[in-house]
Amino acid sequence: MVKKLRPLAAMPTLTGLDRLLTEPALQQKCTGNIAYLCHNASVDQHCREGLALLKNLFGNRLKAVFSPQHGLFAEAQDNMIESDHFIHPYFQLPVYSLYSETRTPTPAMLEGIDQVIIDLQDVGCRAYTFVYTMTLLIEACGKLGIEVLVLDRPNPLNGLNVEGNMLDLRFKSFIGLHPLPMRHGLTIGELARMAVQQWGIEAVLEVIPMQGWKRDMYFNETQLPWVFPSPNMPHIKTAQVFPATVVLEGTNLSEGRGTTRPFELFGHPDLQPHALLPHLEALFQKYQLEGFSLRPLYFQPTFDKHQDAVCGGFQLHIHDRRTFKPWQTGQLLLREWYQTLGPAFQWRQPPFEYEEILLPIDLLNGTDQLRHWVETNGSFEALLALEQEGLEGYLAARELALLYTFPTGEPVG
Repeated sequence: MVKKLRPLAAMPTLTGLDRLLTEPALQQKCTGNIAYLCHNASVDQHCREGLALLKNLFGNRLKAVFSPQHGLFAEAQDNMIESDHFIHPYFQLPVYSLYSETRTPTPAMLEGIDQVIIDLQDVGCRAYTFVYTMTLLIEACGKLGIEVLVLDRPNPLNGLNVEGNMLDLRFKSFIGLHPLPMRHGLTIGELARMAVQQWGIEAVLEVIPMQGWKRDMYFNETQLPWVFPSPNMPHIKTAQVFPATVVLEGTNLSEGRGTTRPFELFGHPDLQPHALLPHLEALFQKYQLEGFSLRPLYFQPTFDKHQDAVCGGFQLHIHDRRTFKPWQTGQLLLREWYQTLGPAFQWRQPPFEYEEILLPIDLLNGTDQLRHWVETNGSFEALLALEQEGLEGYLAARELALLYTFPTGEPVG
């Protein structure tokens, strides 16, 4: 049977940036001297650079630029590879890195600024730092009486589905700073609203919503161009597998960095993928994990873990993203890698995202319970129970922050 594709929206989605550029009433909200938090993916519907567009719109009122992890141009790799502050060679504006000696802007960086505009493309997963750069900046602005305007962008994984355990604040870090599940089901603008409504951040905040975006949309249904927000997020497919395989950063398995398919490929020099595949497929069938397949292969990372070594592993192919459950799939696979590799499997050791004591896997998971579940060969039922803890409260809190309605009128957990 040939799978029927959903038709694209009749009209393309307009981001907050697109609306700001075309609606004079919104432009009037931008007053005084302005700073702009942006990155490589801060583009309009025609793939034009947001920084250039806002410089043209505001002229000399645009006084400063802030950049998140990976740098203004997504040029830097992961985990404590910092970006320097610099003067933009073309616009002659100071660019302050918020992934440098500081993750929080200093008062000197914000001196003379009346309003900060935030324009970041998130990927819908808790273990991605841009949300925390945003909330730390909002908090700093609130303390200085600076207004914040967030230009909303799509959640590439849709705004319906919520998956994974809630973050335990004992394990908060720059890879998970707020009580969110792994797949949070919010846009960047809705996350900003959560920060003010639920997380104790005081600030004068306004969000410019998108036009034409619906909660059940995946990114490719918006007709917007995908520009990689970080160097290892090259495709929309990368974002779709990310909640499943990002936890491999907390192990000695390669998550595909150093290949052209990061997070889609994963493996280890001691893994025998063809021998393991029938066992994995039986598990997926038993637990009704659908919408994807694993293709056994070998790959050779050119940098990062197992550089230049041949790794046995798999490529994760998604066939039906609406039935694929990345978090459950990723945790089950992590348990199997631990059991299969035995002594060859290792948990990555600190430091990780500026945390010197806690294990990286516990930071990525937002708890140590999942590591214990893996190490004790826990049941799938126990995994599902962990996923439900705190979920009801999160869904209730999330509803207060929503800017876009649900297609059926009910949230999907």
